[in-house]
Amino acid sequence: MAKTRQILIDAARSVFAKLGVAKATMNDIAEASNKGRRTLYTYFKSKEDVYMAVVSQELELLTVRLKQLMKSKLSPEEKLIEFIYTHLTTTGEIIAHNGTLQADFFSDIKDIKQVRLRTDVQEMRMLRELLAEGVEKGSFVNIDIEMATTIIFYAIRGLEVPYTKESIAERMQQRREHIAQFILKGLK
Repeated sequence: MAKTRQILIDAARSVFAKLGVAKATMNDIAEASNKGRRTLYTYFKSKEDVYMAVVSQELELLTVRLKQLMKSKLSPEEKLIEFIYTHLTTTGEIIAHNGTLQADFFSDIKDIKQVRLRTDVQEMRMLRELLAEGVEKGSFVNIDIEMATTIIFYAIRGLEVPYTKESIAERMQQRREHIAQFILKGLK
């Protein structure tokens, strides 16, 4: 069952990237998957349900990469900078991989917000742990961990759109050390 569901999600991802979510139909997804509509409706109630499965799976990539980073032996300072760039780069890859999903991914649609909320909660927890580790190791001093977590998280989220549109991605990479120092000075 999981294999069939994955085939349907992969087909939907392809159809959404090609046609856009608004123009895609359940028939398009069924045809692209080489499965019948009945099979598609066995797994998903609607096109929106399929779309949420696609977005949820894409966001899982972000969570996996951030969890891997959290296990690394980097210093808290290095880990924080990598955390920010991993978030932005992975989000950019997700959007590039899915073409026309960009507008929907960043919009404030209730459903997208619900799917992103699960990822957001995990990401904020990891940031909180990272900052606590930095305080424990003396890398960050006199900070309110909750406030710092919130500020850093929303700063990263605020950079998603310009970063994925590449209007600042290249400049940020070129000025990576300057950006790192700017962020770290605030935590020290």
